[in-house]
Amino acid sequence: MEPIISFSSADIVNGESIVIYGLDMEVRKGDFVYLVGKVGSGKTSIIRTMTAENPLKKGEGKVCGYDLRKIKPREIPYLRRKLGIVFQDFQLLMDRSVHDNLEFVLRSTGWKKTTEIDDRIEKVLEDVGLTTKAHKMPHQLSGGEQQRVAIARALLNAPEAILADEPTGNLDDETAAGIMKLILDINKEKGTAVVMVTHNRSLLERYPGRVFVCKDETCLEEA
Repeated sequence: MEPIISFSSADIVNGESIVIYGLDMEVRKGDFVYLVGKVGSGKTSIIRTMTAENPLKKGEGKVCGYDLRKIKPREIPYLRRKLGIVFQDFQLLMDRSVHDNLEFVLRSTGWKKTTEIDDRIEKVLEDVGLTTKAHKMPHQLSGGEQQRVAIARALLNAPEAILADEPTGNLDDETAAGIMKLILDINKEKGTAVVMVTHNRSLLERYPGRVFVCKDETCLEEA
């Protein structure tokens, strides 16, 4: 089975600076991978390299069949459609409803038929347990509900992998546990690979997965 994400001897940059030298990583269908390390250790830079936001100039990298060394600017939106991205701060559009947030993403990624759009939105809201919230505005939702909308948004185009950057960072412990269970259920039931940035070591103990540790300009998998 081809990896969904692979890096070989890849130097990861943040701006002009190399933050990680010689990254080796393979992520396959159904994998649950943590990236851990202190602030500034390069975790988010790896995510940004996966989405082609940061360029890969040295080493090899492939994500969802795209070669990160050779990818053309016009191909980047197509790569990102194959990835579901979840942020710590939700990044919802505050001036429109939950339904309209999700519709905006679908239309901007090429969906045209309103009935198909509505059916897809209903399905992803069902997946995250928010079928009754489609008409709500983001400010009417709790932090946990907003993050569930963000996860629903990540699921819209049936991604091969979800990239989650500190998805529980702004949530209390009980809400965070619900979000972790949701992401794990998606990982197990759909086989969607997950790469999650976190600095919370207790998550690793409660929800085991593969662990890559970023420190001293390296990122190595724990045995």
